[in-house]
Amino acid sequence: MTQILHYKDDDRPRTPPTSTPAPAGTPAPDRTPGADETPGADETPTAPRPLPARARWAVLAVVLAADVLDLLDGTITNIAAPTIARDLGGGQSLVQWLGAAYALALGVLLVPGARLGDKYGRRRLFLTGLAGFVAASAACGLAPDPTALVLARLVQGAFGALVIPQGFGILAATWPRDRIGQAFSLFGPVMGLSAVSGPVLAGLLVDADLAGLGWRPMFLINLLLGGAALLAAVRLLPRDPGSRDTVVDGPGAALLGGAMLCLLGGLIDGAARGASAGGGPAGEGPAARPIALLLLGLALSAAFWHRQRTAAHPLLRPSLLRHRGFTSGLLLGIATFAAVSGLLYAVSLYLQQGLGRSPAGAALGLVPLSAGIVVASIACYRLIHAFGRRLVATGLLIILAGCATLLLLCALGLTGTWELVLPLFVVGVGMGTCFGTVYDVTIGDIAPEEAGSASGSLNAVQQLANALGAAAVTTVYFRAAEHGETHAMTMSLTVVAGAVALCLPFVLLLPRRAPEEHGH
Repeated sequence: MTQILHYKDDDRPRTPPTSTPAPAGTPAPDRTPGADETPGADETPTAPRPLPARARWAVLAVVLAADVLDLLDGTITNIAAPTIARDLGGGQSLVQWLGAAYALALGVLLVPGARLGDKYGRRRLFLTGLAGFVAASAACGLAPDPTALVLARLVQGAFGALVIPQGFGILAATWPRDRIGQAFSLFGPVMGLSAVSGPVLAGLLVDADLAGLGWRPMFLINLLLGGAALLAAVRLLPRDPGSRDTVVDGPGAALLGGAMLCLLGGLIDGAARGASAGGGPAGEGPAARPIALLLLGLALSAAFWHRQRTAAHPLLRPSLLRHRGFTSGLLLGIATFAAVSGLLYAVSLYLQQGLGRSPAGAALGLVPLSAGIVVASIACYRLIHAFGRRLVATGLLIILAGCATLLLLCALGLTGTWELVLPLFVVGVGMGTCFGTVYDVTIGDIAPEEAGSASGSLNAVQQLANALGAAAVTTVYFRAAEHGETHAMTMSLTVVAGAVALCLPFVLLLPRRAPEEHGH
């Protein structure tokens, strides 16, 4: 859901073409020559050129379709997870892994996916990723057991990470620079509509129980939608040669993936096994495995950061971490996105398990929150440069106000359909205000030549935060559910509010404003 807020026309290429590869971690769009630039002697003659109007609008439709599929599949399990777990018998661990697995693979491979597009050509990676995504969707829809489904979700996220980074580069190469703003201006409304309608569609499909298939059609529908997009992409996307000189940090990606997998595994396994302070010392009893996984995850994380400081072509430029504003924004973004991602799962679980709503009813219950995100993100777009980090602080305070209201309603037992509409809308407004500004402000002091690497890294970290947050907050929810669903919701809201409150001091360390081009 949160991805919609980063599709803005400030993601256009801002650097001129160069004969040497861009630094590792730079998103694909920053490697694409501007459409109105005169080809230089060192440019490849077969590089794509701006297309006629009808053709470029068709290319835009293909890119939008792929991004919509990614957004839908990243959010549908928020609603369907309890039904899937009941059907396959996966319990609370499956509920937690369904969303986390997809976000984990997507986050780990977003930056390498961009670099692979630079290396082998964006068309090739887009087609490969979309074909793999459709195949993985079929595997999800046909999965016979929890393990097969979680593995299919990992593969689905991995192929999604090959598709998404190529879109902006393809558009930048096929649209004239003076017209490309028209293309990027459509991403916000289209992705916003998808964010609102996606969970509702998932809930309706689950409740409809088409052909007795239950939840499976919400994945199998990708065979139709993704298949149509793939056929159109084969026909419409221009060929580009890529640059074999581009370097992809495979070991760095492997270390990051291993670290995140172990951390998630430790959190989820710990919740399932009842690991707690009294669950037995390390190496004994049910707590031994989750503790070992968490320790291994921390060790692999340390190894990843060491590689980023020493590798010739790291995923994350070490120079970025020397910027106080960037580092503060990175930490603030991790905590904020983790908290609200977990909150979305907790609210969905409460609506279904606590209030007894159907998947479609729970999806409709989340519409006010989604609407708040969309409204606030659109309203704040023109205010980013003028208000900068004050918008981030405002968004955090609005989230806290919404969480406080929800806590009060839970304490009073007023959690009916209409009582939750306003506080969920308020939380959504706060989320939209933060999501639309925090990363834009974070790169306010970043040099233009580092902006692409910073943006790509932040978007990848957002996905990883989504995975960790969903696992952590749902762990709190399931542990507290032993004392009732309302108590579980209360504890989850308390954790989310605490995490958001801890973010407030970091706002003072952010750059005061976003770059000039963010507010035009």
